[in-house]
Amino acid sequence: MQHIIDKAKELAVDEINKYGVPKMEHFVLANEKGQQLAEQLEANKDIVLLGTMLMDLKIGQCMKEGRLSEHVQDSSLVAQEFLKQFDLDSENIKKIISCIESHHGLDDYYCLEAEICANSDCYRFLSPEGFFHGVLIFGNRLSDFNNALTQLENKVEEKHKIISLDICKRETEANYLDFKKLIKEAKRVKIK
Repeated sequence: MQHIIDKAKELAVDEINKYGVPKMEHFVLANEKGQQLAEQLEANKDIVLLGTMLMDLKIGQCMKEGRLSEHVQDSSLVAQEFLKQFDLDSENIKKIISCIESHHGLDDYYCLEAEICANSDCYRFLSPEGFFHGVLIFGNRLSDFNNALTQLENKVEEKHKIISLDICKRETEANYLDFKKLIKEAKRVKIK
């Protein structure tokens, strides 16, 4: 399995280097949080790692082409092709693809590993490290300060709604409230 993980990381990092998205720090953060959650919840760490590495595989290309809403579908299709080259059983492939396809949240996940991937993705904007990297992302991408704050606020809200695991709710709720307050205060400040 380590060979597959190494190749998946290589593929994901190549995409990040090519398109600059997701931010490398966000990629690492989701992977690390996914591994921590998988261990705590006794899930398959390899499936989770492959899920977190491949879930946003095509986000950069889709953003560049103005098709951001299609990044999950594109990531899934590329991951399916990628996984065909390895001797993985169909159940593991189904779990990995489920991690990718449901990382924006579902009411009913196919497997625990998919729910872990969705929750670990939320730390990209609901942890202090992830939030401040988000500030950099939107600050660099958008020239209007208030627009950048609104985009960041939307991302914080989106991720807060996805959190489903109790352990993640406990870890992120105070951050969520603090980030909302911080954004509100920042919007009140007039930059001249």
